[in-house]
Amino acid sequence: MSSTKILIVDDELIMRESLAGWLERDGHAVHTAPSGEDALEKLKETRFDILLVDIKMEGISGLDVLRHVKENDPDVAVVMITAYGSIPTAIEAMKDGAYDYMLKPFDPNELGVLIEKIIRYQDQAREMQFLREEVKERTRFESMIGQSKPMQEIFDLICDVAPMESTVLVTGQTGTGKGLTAKAIHTNSPRCNGPFVTVNCGAIPEHLMETELFGHQKGAFTDAKETKKGRLELAHGGTLFLDEVGEISMRMQIDLLRVLEDRVFYRVGGTQPMEADFRVIAATNRNLEKAIKEGFFREDLFYRLNVISIIMPSLSRRKEDIPLLAEHFLHRFVQETNKTIDKISREAMDELMLYDWPGNVRELENAIERAVVVGKERQMLPEDLPILCYGPFHAPQNNSLKEVEKNHIRQILTDNGWNIARSAKILGIDRSTLYSKINRYELQKE
Repeated sequence: MSSTKILIVDDELIMRESLAGWLERDGHAVHTAPSGEDALEKLKETRFDILLVDIKMEGISGLDVLRHVKENDPDVAVVMITAYGSIPTAIEAMKDGAYDYMLKPFDPNELGVLIEKIIRYQDQAREMQFLREEVKERTRFESMIGQSKPMQEIFDLICDVAPMESTVLVTGQTGTGKGLTAKAIHTNSPRCNGPFVTVNCGAIPEHLMETELFGHQKGAFTDAKETKKGRLELAHGGTLFLDEVGEISMRMQIDLLRVLEDRVFYRVGGTQPMEADFRVIAATNRNLEKAIKEGFFREDLFYRLNVISIIMPSLSRRKEDIPLLAEHFLHRFVQETNKTIDKISREAMDELMLYDWPGNVRELENAIERAVVVGKERQMLPEDLPILCYGPFHAPQNNSLKEVEKNHIRQILTDNGWNIARSAKILGIDRSTLYSKINRYELQKE
């Protein structure tokens, strides 16, 4: 097995010699360059697997070297070397394709761990390239289903993102599959054997969020009868999925930002620092840029989370996937209920295709489940669907989208006797979101 080729680019001689010495002892083939200009010349002659590049250099800067490498050989992993005061520039470099950054002074052990992580990442990336070619011919990827161009692009993006350590922000409407996307990224990442820990930021009350995330020491407060591990600690070695991250309080946003920056945290009432060794994937259906302008979300946290962005398409943008999804859900619920429904009739499928699905895939799943439960024939019929969806599929064309949503929510609430939990499930949203929409539209029980 050939050794990894590493190029160190730094205008400080002692830095080049120190890094080279450490890496050569680990068995790597190391070359050095005292400037960006010299680095570009060496890159013409030799292909390197990894580059360690100082950000601030006279003439051609580290960022210039990074951009050159990514334009000519995107598979090369570039680690930026920076001082503490240049962290914002280093974060910007990661958006331009850098694998990671390291702060001066270095710990040789940490450097060795990072290099080994990069090597594993590159091995995984080569495997993912084969997978990417296979995915082009697939209609399924992990638990996700789709043959449309938008979903094929999502599958391809997951293949690109999964081997990396970068933080990912998944956005999109409720019910579009943000959680499935996060799980697919984790499953195909180098951390796949580690835990996948979900934090539903919209479901945990604010006064419990701190101890849920960070855990607590025994005796930290009145009810702390024993030491408890938080979600951050449980995610060690794996992936932390922050679902509905747009709902987190401003106070907790500060604490979360500190963890992402320092990579350490403390249990509530604890003094021992805990290592934050996990990858972060966040998801939200909120417009975070709008929330920033309105003062509900921190801009610095947004940029920390939004290193890589994945925008999930609504079901109305991928209608060619509806038959595939509907047949999948039909098969699943027929097995679960032992019903004898063989197929979806052509007329029923036409109804499914004409509807706009404001609740997206989750609403379609619920509709098929209800159709299977009440269906009496060997095939799903159109008359099954309006009963199950609590109202006609075809909204008046002259109504605004907000008016259609308002009327749809009012109908669901009325048909379910204003049972919030049941209505939220039918709509494919959580209860807090439903309460928010009730207040926004000023809906009242009649």
